[in-house]
Amino acid sequence: MTLDQLRIFVAVAERQHVTRAAEALNLVQSAVSAAIATLEGRHAVKLFHRVGRGIELTEAGRLFLAEARAVLARAEAAEQVLADLSGLRRGTLAIRASQTIAGHWLPRHLVAFRAAYPDIVLRLGIGNTAQAAEAVRSGVAELGFVEGAVEDDGLASLPVAEDRLVLVVRPGHELAGCSQPAPSDLAAASWVLREPGSGTRSALESAVAAAGLAPDALTVALELPSNEAVLAAVAAGAGASVLSEAVVAPSLRTGTLVAVPLGLPARIFRVLRHKERYRSRAADALLDLIRAASTEDGAP
Repeated sequence: MTLDQLRIFVAVAERQHVTRAAEALNLVQSAVSAAIATLEGRHAVKLFHRVGRGIELTEAGRLFLAEARAVLARAEAAEQVLADLSGLRRGTLAIRASQTIAGHWLPRHLVAFRAAYPDIVLRLGIGNTAQAAEAVRSGVAELGFVEGAVEDDGLASLPVAEDRLVLVVRPGHELAGCSQPAPSDLAAASWVLREPGSGTRSALESAVAAAGLAPDALTVALELPSNEAVLAAVAAGAGASVLSEAVVAPSLRTGTLVAVPLGLPARIFRVLRHKERYRSRAADALLDLIRAASTEDGAP
């Protein structure tokens, strides 16, 4: 088994398509198919179901995918050690970030890093807070940027920025124009929330609990996996939601949504690093750029 075979398997598994994987890897389709066939034949196991013209991971494939990703992550970490010795002139930095951070806060910092270190490849994966923490814990990513609290003795958590949450509703909603909703108002409303494990949802539940209302007292009409889906559902009248100020700002400007004063506390964006794994110079360089930008912006 070679690293190239693992890279090919992961590319096919993530895209569930041989041709698209071949294009992403700059390989001919026959080479990709041969690599998968070699893995399956050597170990007498099927990694993919062939369903019509498409493919799907088998149970064995799903189990193997986690291990393949971990092996590739360790190989990249080993390569990064050598790249550090060459003064950030080559290497890869794997990052996992929550949706809010990846979509609205992190991009400008990645652009600045790319300009300063053009030979370092950045690999950004997106997931909720729990998924970002797991990626750092398993070594799939070196840095995890999250807005939720993470309790893990194996991970170091450092503040990098501040964010504000906003309660938003559709114009005409019963909470629209309310100066300060009471706990009973919150309990009576229907809510559109991100999935459990999302930092945004955790922040709302903490705020509701601080107001003396049990989080399970909220009537959850919809649970959705992205900020964009939540915005669309709230604008369509499905209920109220709480999202990052950066996420809702365009909708507030156009009047699609209106903000309801709730006095939500600021929350902290944090970066997660494994306490025991090797810390690359590339990761340190990115964090240095973020700290410098935060100082210029006047952030804490």
